[in-house]
Amino acid sequence: MNNKPVLLVIAHGSRDPRHAATVHALMRRVRALRPDVRVETGFLDFNVPSVQGVLESLAVQGVRDVVALPLLLTRAFHAKADIPAVLADAPPQLRVHQAEVLGPSPLLSAALERRLYEAGLTPADKSSTGVVLASAGSTDPEAIAVIAEIAREWRHTGWCAVRPAFASASLPRTEDAVRELRELGCSRVAVAPYVLAPGRLPDRIARGAAEADVLADVLGPAPEVARVVLERYEAARAPMLTAVSA
Repeated sequence: MNNKPVLLVIAHGSRDPRHAATVHALMRRVRALRPDVRVETGFLDFNVPSVQGVLESLAVQGVRDVVALPLLLTRAFHAKADIPAVLADAPPQLRVHQAEVLGPSPLLSAALERRLYEAGLTPADKSSTGVVLASAGSTDPEAIAVIAEIAREWRHTGWCAVRPAFASASLPRTEDAVRELRELGCSRVAVAPYVLAPGRLPDRIARGAAEADVLADVLGPAPEVARVVLERYEAARAPMLTAVSA
């Protein structure tokens, strides 16, 4: 009998059908990596099944332990408020542990580079290429600081320059960061969307990349992202194993 906690991945949800399709593609990759782990997906808004619906279904099926993993790149409002509020209403027979968000992680930086190379860059282009690290944006200072720190660290891996940009709530916008890198003298400018799935804000990033030379795809079901999901799952279930053996 499989007594591993169920992995419940909590996605934001979107009216854009590409969002849910990308989330499900990522979960197929996660399941392929760990067929011994039951993986379920719930959405906070717009899509079904809802997080509450999945939790109630798991309780009816006799599941006891759940690792709830926010499919988010930063610890902003959803991770700090929305998701804990939903999990607080879980059926009482469930033991639910909230995992950490996906970012930051060296694996995600590797996924960003993967997407840039898939878009046409090569490692030999790094020293002459400026990169815009374009995220959705947030009003949360912690989330903004994390994006800025990722950009600083990524710059030290050999790129001409790296600048953060935001599609909403914060500045600069993608198009402004592109122009700044041009003015710095970078031979080419690439935009790397630090977002998981397509939608309204990623489309805004794409429009802001109109003057860039390269626009990478969203992170989506990149293998590195699937590995981070499983890393967060294992980290969250470790205390559960300790409690059971105590």
